Amino acid sequence: MNGQGHTAPNRTTIVNTLAIVGFIALMGASMWLAVYSTRFVPSVVGRLGSAAVYLGSIFTSAPGPSLSVVPSLISSTTIPFGEAEPTTNAGATSKPITPTAGQKTTSTYQIGGAVASTSMPFGLPDLVVTINAVGYLATSSAESFVASSTVPSSGRAAVNFTIKNVGTGMAGPWRFSATIPTQSFYLYQSQLQQPLAPGDSIEYTLGFDQATRGADQMISVTANFDHLVKESNADNNSASTKITILGS
Repeated sequence: MNGQGHTAPNRTTIVNTLAIVGFIALMGASMWLAVYSTRFVPSVVGRLGSAAVYLGSIFTSAPGPSLSVVPSLISSTTIPFGEAEPTTNAGATSKPITPTAGQKTTSTYQIGGAVASTSMPFGLPDLVVTINAVGYLATSSAESFVASSTVPSSGRAAVNFTIKNVGTGMAGPWRFSATIPTQSFYLYQSQLQQPLAPGDSIEYTLGFDQATRGADQMISVTANFDHLVKESNADNNSASTKITILGS
């Protein structure tokens, strides 16, 4: 009886000791995991957060109307002043005068001027997206765009495109969006863009970091994606293309 009475407390002591040791080990593992997360996870998030989009643009206004005037050839005849010399032979005929061709001139005159600039376009705008080329940025500047169907592993993938107002009304302010193949899905949405009169256009170069490697990576651009501007035709607002991004 006495032997059994001493055995039960010993077991309880052992169980309690193991529980305390396990708890200490668990706390130690938790502290180590917290230190590991604090030390390494922010560097990953920082690398993801360092991705950037590079945008450059060139505005082109619609060419002004002009009027070309091309006058026709005008024959000219020289008539001498003074009295005519007396005719010595009544039967003789007068010598015919040969006409001389005038000089052809061509002039171009700008029409409209200040009056045309103050006139308001009528009708609805129509924004059209055209992708000119794909390639990469050699530096962090959009001006370093190099047209190429493949992007080197050290380059930033890029697309060059134009958005033009082919309608008859003023477009804007407006925005555009771009779906780009980044390692984590990203939809670029631009700030408000300047209004475009009929015939005006803007050429953009859009580059980005952390591109997804592989062939046939899709890039698409959509003008007026949020329908801020009422258009005569919304079916031509988008364009897409594919690009090959090298690297592993």
